[in-house]
Amino acid sequence: MQVVFKIVRQDQNAASRVESYSLEVEPGTTILDCLNRIKWEQDGTLAYRKNCRNTICGSCSMRINGRSALACKENVGSEVARFAPDAEIPEITIAPMGNMPVIKDLVVDMSSFWANLKAVDPYVSTASRQIPEREFLQSPEERDKLNQTGNCIMCGACYSECNAREVNPNFVGPHALAKAYRMVEDSRDDRSDDRLDKYNQSTDGVWGCTRCYYCNAVCPMEVAPMDQIGKIKQEILARKTTEVTRSIRHRRTLIDLVKKGGWIDERQFGLQVVANNFRDLGGLISLAPLGVRMLTKRKLPMGFEPSEGVKTVRSLIESVQAFEAQSKR
Repeated sequence: MQVVFKIVRQDQNAASRVESYSLEVEPGTTILDCLNRIKWEQDGTLAYRKNCRNTICGSCSMRINGRSALACKENVGSEVARFAPDAEIPEITIAPMGNMPVIKDLVVDMSSFWANLKAVDPYVSTASRQIPEREFLQSPEERDKLNQTGNCIMCGACYSECNAREVNPNFVGPHALAKAYRMVEDSRDDRSDDRLDKYNQSTDGVWGCTRCYYCNAVCPMEVAPMDQIGKIKQEILARKTTEVTRSIRHRRTLIDLVKKGGWIDERQFGLQVVANNFRDLGGLISLAPLGVRMLTKRKLPMGFEPSEGVKTVRSLIESVQAFEAQSKR
């Protein structure tokens, strides 16, 4: 079958351009093999990363038809079936990953990716056991808890598609927090409390995740970074009792209000989360301009009516909470 590959090309600090290359290929041919043919047969200046060609190293991550994926894993037939099943001459668009500056063509600078991984200290700490009497052994059950996050190959696909990272340059990214949960769950590590304090920092840590699900959708190894971020949040909510941050209040208040009324009483939500029940004077003052605007536009509700089916909603939430508690035990 004949396929046109539209490749977004770019030199560092220069405007991007799109160049097209036509190939006669079999449906089972991988995108990486197609790029190799383009480079070897048509344009030797094309730049991209590759190594293992077997979904192990993560080097060939790029955007294929608008989503980040491994070029060695995706093939022509599946891409055509997904985006252009009826086209006489189908086109496949290939672009560099997002959230990272382009060095050349499909090669991006991953410095921030690695720096943010380092920021979460993704190493098991054994500082409290300087001279162990034996190896730090784990049971099969303890090790099984690490299997999913241990599958991460650091390809950068989740980081590339992360909306939170795009708008907040201080957010460490889903790849780092997935590794962070591995450290929290590792039975050999002795710094869980310190780690949870660190990952709880404002929107730089777990609370910066917008739960857009893109990281889960594009991960080629089914690590499910968003799920791991959620697990860290649950650990923080379970352990953080002395210092309740705004992020924690947000989560707890949201659940409590929905349990109470079926939906959110916005008056109570602002006062409890932002103003911390009148204990945070700065937060209370920050609500004043919004309150005035709502009053002048007659948008401030004077009362609150619970939603229909509030008992059903409350029952569902309590069932989920009971299930989570039972799972931890």
